[in-house]
Amino acid sequence: MAAASCCALSLGTPYVPLHQLPAALRDADSTLAGIVVTELRVPRLLLALIAGACLGAAGLVLQEALRNPLAVPEMLGVSSGAALGVAAPLVLSVAIPAAVQPLLAIGGAALGGGLTLVAAGLGRSPSAVLLTGAAVAAALQAALLVLMVMADQLDLQLIYRYLLGSLSARTWEDVTGLWPWLLVAVPALVLCAPVLSVLRLGDEDAEALGVRAQRARFAALAIAVVLIAPVTAVCGPVAWVGFLAPHLARRINPAAGAVRWLPWSAAWGAVVVAVADIPARLALAPVETPAGAWTALLGVPLGVALLRSGKRRPAAPRRAAGSGSARTGSRGTGLGDGDTEPPGEERSPEVRGRGPGEEPRGGGPSRAPLPPSGASAAEEAR
Repeated sequence: MAAASCCALSLGTPYVPLHQLPAALRDADSTLAGIVVTELRVPRLLLALIAGACLGAAGLVLQEALRNPLAVPEMLGVSSGAALGVAAPLVLSVAIPAAVQPLLAIGGAALGGGLTLVAAGLGRSPSAVLLTGAAVAAALQAALLVLMVMADQLDLQLIYRYLLGSLSARTWEDVTGLWPWLLVAVPALVLCAPVLSVLRLGDEDAEALGVRAQRARFAALAIAVVLIAPVTAVCGPVAWVGFLAPHLARRINPAAGAVRWLPWSAAWGAVVVAVADIPARLALAPVETPAGAWTALLGVPLGVALLRSGKRRPAAPRRAAGSGSARTGSRGTGLGDGDTEPPGEERSPEVRGRGPGEEPRGGGPSRAPLPPSGASAAEEAR
């Protein structure tokens, strides 16, 4: 994170060496480097870190609450709903203050996520939630395409860049507009983290432990919406950060729970967005590319590689087949593991286990006498 922050503040036009950054921050109004660093690069860096942390934490909340490692905001209709809520007034030429845009994004995100949960049976089946969320996201994206057809050329360029997730031309006003929502979401997120570990056990086990699974799942969705929607209102839906950051957090400590994964997921999300914004500014300079394009380009292959490597775990050694039956049989006959029947004294199942002088069990007939042999047999024949 420190390396990404230094590169974000120093690289670009004009180039500011690392040893001159403190002087540029002090002389904010007197030099060109100071103005560029303090008024453009610092707020953009802070917005990237905050947006990545919110998206990473929201991705972990959704994955743990729905018990599905593929449950990401892009696949549940949350990001598409938030983008639709912000883009619709722009196309319809409705003048809305900047402070109201997060509310519209929250309404759209809540609509998309709530519709997914209700249509999927309140999240009882993880696979049903994912398939239903994909259908809802496709419907919301179709509505966005209709809006893009209705827009003029200038609005079309703005909507296109916004839908890909861009941090271009962001100022201190955009950063300060996120703090009220963070003050609401962060305490709720801390209180929600222990419940996520219980929801991972399943609805029946969660109910047995005193957690109402449906209400807890809706509360987790509400927290994720409050984290995602304000960020989407400012910089658009930055794709696949909520998918990649939780998997990176689990790789650090696979045996931990949601409480320990949550800060790591937020940190990894901040790193991913901050790193992706560097090539977004410099790769095709002086033209800036959307940061969401770089997060999708780099995040999806890396996330798939993490999923595949997570499945390659050494299998536990299996016990030899029949070992349990051998032990059971030895216990039933009263013999040890290495004991055998004495030679020449093999007993029938009726006699086996009977002491000397005892009658056969079950009152069954005794064995018939052996037929006579030799001369005595010949005399009887005569």
